[in-house]
Amino acid sequence: MPGKVLIIVGDGGESYETLYANHRLKEDGFTPVVAAPSKRSLHLVIHDFEPGWDTYVERIGYRMDADITFAEVDVRDYMAVILIGGRSPEYLRNDPKVISLVRAFDEAGKGLFALCHGVQIVAAAGLAKGRRVTCYEHVRWEVVAGGGKYEDSESVRDGNLISARTWQDHPGFYREVMSWLRERSGSEARK
Repeated sequence: MPGKVLIIVGDGGESYETLYANHRLKEDGFTPVVAAPSKRSLHLVIHDFEPGWDTYVERIGYRMDADITFAEVDVRDYMAVILIGGRSPEYLRNDPKVISLVRAFDEAGKGLFALCHGVQIVAAAGLAKGRRVTCYEHVRWEVVAGGGKYEDSESVRDGNLISARTWQDHPGFYREVMSWLRERSGSEARK
């Protein structure tokens, strides 16, 4: 039977990544649970690519309610965690509770899924070391500095760690994520 998947995000999290994760999980019968520093409506952002810019642009995005706080998370209740990109990982990686949660998911062999800047949390937790990882190109040095092996690919799966560069890579990323979740849940959910 499909289970619960934790989505870690905060203010400045990428809007499309957050909403897509929530909807994609529900589509296959999994239960997404949004965790943030506090239980409230989060201010998400839209990161997009514009001609003539050397990096992404940021706009105000949709809002998403947090279901629970980080302090309320019991890792045993979840199959996996998704680390949303955007700007939220740059401050969430400094939260000892987030680092502890991500390490606990990994130690338990549960799914550790990171999009875009979400890999900053993986690197800060010391979980990139010796692993193949992809992420937004401008944070790849954090992966390398953390001992990871950066790959410029749509999606990279290394054991229980699945990563993607940006929301533009959702198709490949979610093929891997949903495959991993189905394998673990014994679910014959839609493919």
